[in-house]
Amino acid sequence: MVQHLSKYQQGIVRRFYLHRGTILLNRLQELTSDLAVAEGRRVDTLWKRAADTLRKIDAQPPLPESRINTIIENRDVAALAILVGELHARP
Repeated sequence: MVQHLSKYQQGIVRRFYLHRGTILLNRLQELTSDLAVAEGRRVDTLWKRAADTLRKIDAQPPLPESRINTIIENRDVAALAILVGELHARP
């Protein structure tokens, strides 16, 4: 099914994809903060969302999959925070 978007809607979609990296990085920062204080079952959900977000980030140079897997498997919030800081420092 073909969906036709108005010029206004096309602008919204274009700006979303233009700023997608910033949106994902902000989401990852919020997830890191939430993980630091979360307890119980919510932690599992947050780690899954963090893993999905890390894999969606289109960083240059790309993030090594081994580093992402190590952080997620160990559930290391400090390492995740360091990675987010490194991503934020990239131009």
